[in-house]
Amino acid sequence: MSVATIRKTMLLVLTIICQALVFNRIQLFGCVTPMIYLYFPMRFRGNKPKWTILLWCFALGLGVDIFSNTPGMSAASMTLIGLVQPYLAVIFKPRDSEEEDAPTMKLMGTASFVYYTLICVFIHNVVYFSLEWFSFFEPLLWLLSIVGSTVLTVVLILIIEHYRKR
Repeated sequence: MSVATIRKTMLLVLTIICQALVFNRIQLFGCVTPMIYLYFPMRFRGNKPKWTILLWCFALGLGVDIFSNTPGMSAASMTLIGLVQPYLAVIFKPRDSEEEDAPTMKLMGTASFVYYTLICVFIHNVVYFSLEWFSFFEPLLWLLSIVGSTVLTVVLILIIEHYRKR
């Protein structure tokens, strides 16, 4: 096992613990929850095989599901993020960047990174909250959950990325 894999595994466990113990306890207006664990798969480098990204995302989603008592919702939505993340990263990365570079605000530029983050978080939240509500009897509350959680998560990810790039 390489040092990078051990480091990535430790970060995965830390992300699951932070989401389960801290961020899942935050609920604004009864329906807005930050999903900060989305930052983990957004930082995968372009040279990783797609199947490893899917496995890492599924493991992260499953870990969050186990500690949050959400049966398969995070695993399903994170697996979808693992499927689309490599393609979104290619779209928003500059053409002259190296393939093994991780998507960051410094590499992509602020606007591209914000769009990349917004799309990833929005896709995740649409799938997650659609599975959570599993009905459209209260479409306004469902929409408020998606939009509110997307905005809160994007703001937190941008704050983390801003302090990380220093």
